[in-house]
Amino acid sequence: MNAAPPVAEPAPRAPNGNGAGLAVDVHGLTKRYNGKAVVDHIDFEVKRGEVYGFLGPNGSGKTTFMRMLCGLLTPDEGEGTCLGYNLRTQADRIRLEVGYMTQKFSYYEDLSIEENLDFVARIYALPDRKAAIAASLENLGLTARRKQLAGTLSGGWKQRLALAACLLHRPKLLLLDEPTAGVDPKARRDFWEQIHELAADGLSVLIATHYMDEAERCHRVAYLSFGKLLTHGTVHEVVDRAGLTVWRIESDNPSKLVVALHGWPKISVVPFGSALHVGGPDAAAVKMAVEAVVGPGVTAVETRPSLEDVFIHLQGTSKDNFAT
Repeated sequence: MNAAPPVAEPAPRAPNGNGAGLAVDVHGLTKRYNGKAVVDHIDFEVKRGEVYGFLGPNGSGKTTFMRMLCGLLTPDEGEGTCLGYNLRTQADRIRLEVGYMTQKFSYYEDLSIEENLDFVARIYALPDRKAAIAASLENLGLTARRKQLAGTLSGGWKQRLALAACLLHRPKLLLLDEPTAGVDPKARRDFWEQIHELAADGLSVLIATHYMDEAERCHRVAYLSFGKLLTHGTVHEVVDRAGLTVWRIESDNPSKLVVALHGWPKISVVPFGSALHVGGPDAAAVKMAVEAVVGPGVTAVETRPSLEDVFIHLQGTSKDNFAT
């Protein structure tokens, strides 16, 4: 469980300079393990009421970064605020106002939905526990299943329980670590509708995801790779800033084209169903590779890069922070 008991007296908010209107405002945030930086001098901001997509491969430092934001880890370097509270000196206050949904389902499988929520409500010492639980069950559509054991729930219903638990104490910021992994498309769609409804009411959301369609639903996105923040902004800004040239190639045998294009320098080749996206920062090199495979049964047209094109390119240019 990722909850902390309340402190007796609220600490004063730390001044955050130009951070007015920001849920997260950090500078140079760094965390090392065994001398290796898993989060490497990151500057980052999340506006209040914003849904911010946090992308990157496994091991890129997303979870470590989130744990520093919610006061579960102390940065080795860097400063900043979360909801106006100092990351280093006011972690207890941060934990009371942040909802953190971990990658792995972290509630008790031998307790019912209602019992799990009651446990969380007790941790936060909510004054009207029964009313808060009833409201949470109703808001997340869990009332009819409130007596069902958590261990018998499907992935989508476990996700709802986890979200209900995160929202029980009415946080001002949600940190969601790959919450839709392994969840069916309808449950994912329902989840995102809930997230945007919450954001419309002023809740800030930082959500880690591997799904590009989910990233495109965010107000802004950032890409983290091997501990470094490589790009951030709106989807349109991120795509334009990458400066990629991309061609869409269609063929009856795209696998054969992948083999033919293998080894061409300065390009990436990404399957998209029965088509391929061939792209890179060097427009001439990309065009030369495309022209080499165009022929009978193969057509090509230049297209706007997708978010996935950009992130595949960025991952290919980043350096492993644990490489010797």
